[in-house]
Amino acid sequence: MPLEDTPFLRACRCRPSDRVPVWFMRQAGRSLPEYRALRGDRSVLEAVTHPELAAELTLQPVRRYGVDAAILFSDIVVPVVAIGFGVDLVPGIGPVVEHPFSGPADLARIRSLDPEKDIPYVIDTVRLVVRELDVPLIGFAGGPFTVASYLVEGGPSRTHARTKTLMRSDPPTWNQLVELLADLALAALRAQVEAGASAVQLFDSWVGVLSPHDYRDLVLPATRRIFAGLADLGVPRIHFGVGTGELLSLMADAGADVVGVDWRVPLDEARRRVGPGRAVQGNLDPASCLSPWDVVAPEVRRVLAEGGGGPGHVFNLGHGVLPETDPDLLHRIVDLVHEEGGPR
Repeated sequence: MPLEDTPFLRACRCRPSDRVPVWFMRQAGRSLPEYRALRGDRSVLEAVTHPELAAELTLQPVRRYGVDAAILFSDIVVPVVAIGFGVDLVPGIGPVVEHPFSGPADLARIRSLDPEKDIPYVIDTVRLVVRELDVPLIGFAGGPFTVASYLVEGGPSRTHARTKTLMRSDPPTWNQLVELLADLALAALRAQVEAGASAVQLFDSWVGVLSPHDYRDLVLPATRRIFAGLADLGVPRIHFGVGTGELLSLMADAGADVVGVDWRVPLDEARRRVGPGRAVQGNLDPASCLSPWDVVAPEVRRVLAEGGGGPGHVFNLGHGVLPETDPDLLHRIVDLVHEEGGPR
């Protein structure tokens, strides 16, 4: 089957398909024992620099689960690491920045990304993966707010207080920061598509901490420029964040073809907020996957029912796979979605 006719790409384009496609965020790793065995004691940032290893880690969940798309094994901080900003991924914590962004002088620390020179290993991984796949590969990058928040906070944050303070007290510096980060994301995404990725996802994971007003004025313009800069490539563009129920209509206006929805908003309501002509992705609660199958199966059916009523639903979790999830349960979810989620 040509990739263009696969259920995932058809759903992204709101075209009828014989079934609802399914993939899982963070499916490349986390809960898979074969992932842990292959990665060994390498850090994620080290693993992504070895294309054959990263390609195999990308392919593992496709073989294990039978999902309808692969997502590249990488991380949203790879571009800022590659330009030398000073970011590390600390196990159990996440991205940690040695010298956080604190003001206008730090803008000079963010140079443009030359993918062929700065992240050749990512490009090589994409090329290796697409040779082996018979389903689409999703490339990805971090959204401007989320990456900026790591740089400003110095690591993960519950309140994003420093980030919000910078946004509101120094809008010119903030706008320059997110524009520079948008340039990084756009360059990384274009390189992945040109190497063979069939779709892209922008993970602005923590943007849901913002009010609609702040998102519209201080994040949307940079995000819109990313999606506009991908339009000529002709691949589906997915936009995802957590806690974004009040932002869904604005996220749709950013230019994505598919809007990811977390578990807090029913998919039928999400469709209303996103508006016609765009697909939705989601939105099983990842914590549901820690329950017994007789609890999980009705939840899967509920998500399918709420996403029904026409084409344009990509089944997924509302966020990433939790590390303690049983891989066999994820396989059963895929089978159930394929058996009962179609045609649309």
